Amino acid sequence: MIEQTAFEITTWDYKAFSRPVEETESILNEVSLDVMKKRNSQKKGIAVRFTSHFTFENEKILEFSGEHSYVIDFEDVIDENELIKMIRNSYQMFKEKFDFKKLSTTLQNRSLQSLNENDINMDGILPMLM
Repeated sequence: MIEQTAFEITTWDYKAFSRPVEETESILNEVSLDVMKKRNSQKKGIAVRFTSHFTFENEKILEFSGEHSYVIDFEDVIDENELIKMIRNSYQMFKEKFDFKKLSTTLQNRSLQSLNENDINMDGILPMLM
């Protein structure tokens, strides 16, 4: 059985830019994924952390991080398909939190960079769940 923890925002460091940012101006956004192994005497699991940075004219506007954990019974086997579903689910929660919190910021009309599943090292993550 797979259990999830609540998605938690760990960092929301917003700095308003010194002038209004026009819709046509380019704000850079990068999203990174970290996966950490979790284990105790009764369960195995992973913690998934997404971090997003928004910059404009080489000045940081926002650093946003959030974490989500999956706790799994030892006898359960997680394959690549199940793992990508877990990561997609975590990213969706990350995106929903951003979409809500951005409303009172310069970024209210901006979106997070899409999750590029080709950049996820599944071969490096799957052994954490053995």
